[in-house]
Amino acid sequence: MSSHVLERWDPENPIFWNKSGSRIANRNLWISIPALMLAFSVWMLWSVVVVNLDKAGFQLSKNQMFWLTALPALSGATLRIFYSFLVPIFGGRKWTAISTASLLIPALGMGFALRDPTTSFPTLLILALLCGLGGGNFSSSMANISFFFPKSKKGLATGLNAGIGNLGVSLVQFVVPLVIAGAFLGGIAGDGHSYVKDGVEKSIWLQNAGFIWVPFIAVAALAAWFGMDDIADAKASFAEQAVIFKRKHNWLMCWLYIGTFGSFIGFSAGLAMLTKSQFPDVNPTQYAFLGPLVGALARPLGGWVSDRLGGALVTLLTFAAMTAAVFGVIHFLPRGGVGGDFYGFLAMFIVLFALTGIGNGSTFRMIPVIFLTERQRAAGSSMAEQKQAVQDGNKEAAAVLGFSGAIGAYGGFFIPKSFGTALDMTGSVDAALYVFVVFYLSCMVITWWFYARKGAEMPC
Repeated sequence: MSSHVLERWDPENPIFWNKSGSRIANRNLWISIPALMLAFSVWMLWSVVVVNLDKAGFQLSKNQMFWLTALPALSGATLRIFYSFLVPIFGGRKWTAISTASLLIPALGMGFALRDPTTSFPTLLILALLCGLGGGNFSSSMANISFFFPKSKKGLATGLNAGIGNLGVSLVQFVVPLVIAGAFLGGIAGDGHSYVKDGVEKSIWLQNAGFIWVPFIAVAALAAWFGMDDIADAKASFAEQAVIFKRKHNWLMCWLYIGTFGSFIGFSAGLAMLTKSQFPDVNPTQYAFLGPLVGALARPLGGWVSDRLGGALVTLLTFAAMTAAVFGVIHFLPRGGVGGDFYGFLAMFIVLFALTGIGNGSTFRMIPVIFLTERQRAAGSSMAEQKQAVQDGNKEAAAVLGFSGAIGAYGGFFIPKSFGTALDMTGSVDAALYVFVVFYLSCMVITWWFYARKGAEMPC
């Protein structure tokens, strides 16, 4: 048997955890985090690249640019559905290494394609779809890490994995503008393209947006292959995991996660273009990284607080605050192209991002508790039956973490497109924002009724 396969894994046993479990779990976590961060960076590459395409000589319509921004979220969300079930089939170590290495395909592809402004729009669409490989990685990564930690520490562990991993969104929006501004990679990446701004000729090396990630992806994939572990007890076929589709709480948590992570990734993908449309005198790339940075940093806090107060209460309060913050955004928007307050608008979005991060952490704290409790309630009282219930509950929770992550990621497609649709139909984004308010209110009702109220079906 491979030395990377853990034949015995019992994190709920304090003696086992303190002797060796904690050290092994944390090693896997800290290798997983940078790999997930790179995945998010690749996933969100187009959110930065698209606003610079014209400078490199690409001639695209606004509608085409919105599609390039939205498609990675669509493909990433769809891939997450499949990735959700792959860790128990292949093993966490193997799949983390393979899925991380797959990021080389869009990174290299974009590097070569962006050197040539005559690259066809269909080719750019294919590359946008391939960036969804980065989005898919989240579901498998979260499912994998959830197996390693005891119930009392799952909130913080999954919060750290996802929260620091989510920093990849902010990282790409901060790094790409820097590396495309100069011949960062020397002659290796190719020549830059010239453009004129305010009567001054400048150059841009847009291809660096793809090439810059290649060495880091290679190192992360190797680290996963040689440094992580597979858990023998976590093995499960797709048929065994597919039981979650019969679980009511799987679908309820998917709905809530659309509200938290769907908002985070949707606002991350759409904020730069929204800013450009509402405040045309503002350079959105100077501010786009702030919201995702705050949201990513808030996610571990959401998990940590939920470990102490309960995920349901934190989630309920988060959705209430998100509703208020959306009204704040509406208040600071210009009307008919006149008025508005950009800094108020930005501040409200930063608050929204922080709340999505907290909600991401709290909802992912709820899931393991819900499914472990459900299986323990259904099991007999013998030690063997309870032990089997813990194994089954952990497997179901891991599958739900991945699957809800997949469904939630569709927010990355629908939110930018809803902004575009509202602008086309009404000349304003208010309609889209009011839809978000209604959705957040529905999330509050679900959280309160099923999880937070006194006598709730599954308090957590």
